[in-house]
Amino acid sequence: MELVYTGKTKNVYKLEDGNYLLKFKDDVTGENGVFDPGANTVGLSIEGAGKAGLRLTTFFFEKINEKGIPTHFVSADIDNNTMTVLPATLFGQGVEVICRYRAVGSFLKRYGRYVTEGQELDAYVEVTLKDDDRNDPLITDDGLAMLGIMTLEEYKTLTELTKKIGAVVKEELAKKGLELYDIKFEFGRVGEDKHIALIDEISGGNMRAFKGSEYIEPLKLEQLMLND
Repeated sequence: MELVYTGKTKNVYKLEDGNYLLKFKDDVTGENGVFDPGANTVGLSIEGAGKAGLRLTTFFFEKINEKGIPTHFVSADIDNNTMTVLPATLFGQGVEVICRYRAVGSFLKRYGRYVTEGQELDAYVEVTLKDDDRNDPLITDDGLAMLGIMTLEEYKTLTELTKKIGAVVKEELAKKGLELYDIKFEFGRVGEDKHIALIDEISGGNMRAFKGSEYIEPLKLEQLMLND
């Protein structure tokens, strides 16, 4: 098993059969010891965060696969904090896709002159380039096409999948009395036909969820979602 990438919250290994193994860590993104799903740095470590993230990721990926939405998920080993996935090709050096239902975080910082904090948004989709040195800059569909990162048709598919997947997550959270404010996804090209599929994870570490006015921390979110 070959280590091919060390990430903020996961390490990636290549398996002999061509698939990959994701090893979830207890590190979460944030700044100065405060969790922030939109941050570009590891802000703190929370004991059990890796296992909680994997459990919730497995839960959501299985739900999404059941609906026929393509993902890279193969299987998970909860005890060992690992998930086996199909190989995927990134768009450029990687993109992140945010689906927003409330005006919070960086969206509010950018557009606060035009919106109020917590204002409802209609599954607004934003795409950023994965580039820590440049603070993950926003990019348009035309910009992505011009730079050869993805085609306009791929962008359209990406946004459609984002809204479908976001709706699944939002619906599942609502069953537990929780509201999804925003969520971040990653996508890649998978298989011989290079179809667009959801990759990486879906956990408390890449979304903001609230119960009323209370923000739900990642570990608590996993407990509320998966413990009866």
